Amino acid sequence: MTRSLFSLANIVFAALIAGGMFVIWAGYDPAALSPSTYVEQQQNAIRSLNVLMPVLGALTVLLTLVCAFLHRKDRKAFVLLIVAAAFLVVSGLVTRFGNQPINDIVMGWDIARPAANWTELRDEWWGLHRLRSLCGLIALVLITWANIYPGRVKK
Repeated sequence: MTRSLFSLANIVFAALIAGGMFVIWAGYDPAALSPSTYVEQQQNAIRSLNVLMPVLGALTVLLTLVCAFLHRKDRKAFVLLIVAAAFLVVSGLVTRFGNQPINDIVMGWDIARPAANWTELRDEWWGLHRLRSLCGLIALVLITWANIYPGRVKK
């Protein structure tokens, strides 16, 4: 029962992380936005998500590692969960050392007058976001597969 509850929580948290990143990827492509609209939208998203998403991400990594430990007798599930945790960590590192430094720069911009290189920073941020989103999606698939694959050892 404990393993099932941790597995459920792991899937839900991974889905929240991957879903949040996917929605930004699918619905908020900034390429067609005016400079002021882009800055306003980014600053609002940064204020809203800059603490929440890293906390959810850290909790998801922790839950994934706990689930890997709980599934340690099921080699396939254990390996899938360890690899999923690695993808989540990569996503977190891309965020911390790629997206967040750009976020800090964007937060200093005046909405009416972004920096002259705003499109370069926008495009760099977007590319990093796509990378971390892909890592989050792969992690979600692996976490889910570890819990539902056919022939799974039931213990």
